[in-house]
Amino acid sequence: MRRCTLCGKGTKIGRNRSHAQNRTSRTYKANVQKVTMKVGEDKLSGKFCTRCIKKLKSEAKKLAEA
Repeated sequence: MRRCTLCGKGTKIGRNRSHAQNRTSRTYKANVQKVTMKVGEDKLSGKFCTRCIKKLKSEAKKLAEA
């Protein structure tokens, strides 16, 4: 199942609406990617959403600068 291991973001359910106002179910899938990255001295691997990947990259950059 598509679920971020860090924040728990996953698939959401919504509806399509046509011009005739017909409703049909649809799913909004989270953009989850399998990633292995280095944060400081540690290697971090798992399935992360793109927002968490961006957050981890910025934290790794801050640690590298300090």
